[in-house]
Amino acid sequence: MDELNKISSLNRMSPRLMVTQLISFGLIVCTALMIWKSLMIVSGSESPIVVVLSGSMLPAIARGDLLFLYQSEKEFTVGEITVFTFDSRSIPIVHRILETHETAQGTFNMLTKGDANPVHDRGLYQGRKWIGREHIMGRAFGYIPHLGKVTIWMNDSPMFKYVLIGTLGLFVIVNRE
Repeated sequence: MDELNKISSLNRMSPRLMVTQLISFGLIVCTALMIWKSLMIVSGSESPIVVVLSGSMLPAIARGDLLFLYQSEKEFTVGEITVFTFDSRSIPIVHRILETHETAQGTFNMLTKGDANPVHDRGLYQGRKWIGREHIMGRAFGYIPHLGKVTIWMNDSPMFKYVLIGTLGLFVIVNRE
């Protein structure tokens, strides 16, 4: 019933108020994008926040946890949690560095493994024996448990995503404050 009242109030809005509300909605979207870009600049990572999509890092990190990443030029160490991806894989992988290796040419490589996985990740490396710095999206420095589950629900159920985004958009447009 409350939703019907909000929709009827949307019909009663003057065109000027409607434009003002749409501009407010646009400003909220632009602010979110500016915050994301600022996080990218500060962290040095193309993706400063990622959601863990699997349980391969249990018990340290669970599916649905939100990880904060940064990128730096310092050497990677065994035991450090990194997020990496390959050009042909759109989903980032969150795993711990198991072993590091430096070639005679000075190239630094590493081998990773999920804490809950029985073997290393060479099967994920698409024919490579090691991954390099160019594959690393970032190093984990903190996380918030379970906060990323909303993202997982939105990906698993597109209808949930559309209803949630539509409801939030409607609240912004209808709110007169």
